[in-house]
Amino acid sequence: MEPVRTCIGSRRRAPRSSLLRVVALSDGRVVADPKAVMPGRGAWLTPTVDAYELAVKRRAFRRALRLDREPDTSSVLEYLQGLTAERASERPDTTEQAERLMDN
Repeated sequence: MEPVRTCIGSRRRAPRSSLLRVVALSDGRVVADPKAVMPGRGAWLTPTVDAYELAVKRRAFRRALRLDREPDTSSVLEYLQGLTAERASERPDTTEQAERLMDN
């Protein structure tokens, strides 16, 4: 049975493999840990920009990672935006796909 974790943004429970682990570095930055192997205290986030924005709004990064001040989470946002762009490029254009089906 796969471990279940709670997203710090949406507060939804999900399998660990479907969430992104984030870790606080000693310089106050929070970075993505997609392989979930970095040392230190981690928190789990649904890998969407919406969940990230909810976590920032709720100040969940600071609380979950037990930090003294608000961390710099910009690298997590950049990572999530890169994931979104990557997913968009993988999907074929539905209009193009529909045209191919209509030609047959």
